[in-house]
Amino acid sequence: MSGASLITAEMIARYYDLNKLKKEIDSEMSQLKKQFHAYFDEQVGVNTKGEITNNGFKLQRQIRKVEKFVDDLTVTRLEELNMDELIYVEKKPDDEKINAAISLGLLNEEDISDCRMSSFSGAISVKEV
Repeated sequence: MSGASLITAEMIARYYDLNKLKKEIDSEMSQLKKQFHAYFDEQVGVNTKGEITNNGFKLQRQIRKVEKFVDDLTVTRLEELNMDELIYVEKKPDDEKINAAISLGLLNEEDISDCRMSSFSGAISVKEV
């Protein structure tokens, strides 16, 4: 393999150590964020942006608002209002039913074999043994 270098015990050990550190860092940052949010909730109000400066550092909380229509309720309401043109209809294959039809002999695998798509992803895991 061109471009592939030797994997050493030190590299594996370093990856293990870094992954462990990453988990510890993520956990500590999550706790700090909770404290920061609780502070801003108390000082400026829930869902309100805030800012403090302390010892040369500026801590800011920004608030992002995401709005989304509730699918079932909105579709029902639009149908009641005769606004069907505002409803998106999506046609998608039902994997479960297709596989069942193939296993029951109602559909030949060859008829849809070119329709299947496979994807692969690698995951690295290092554990202490």
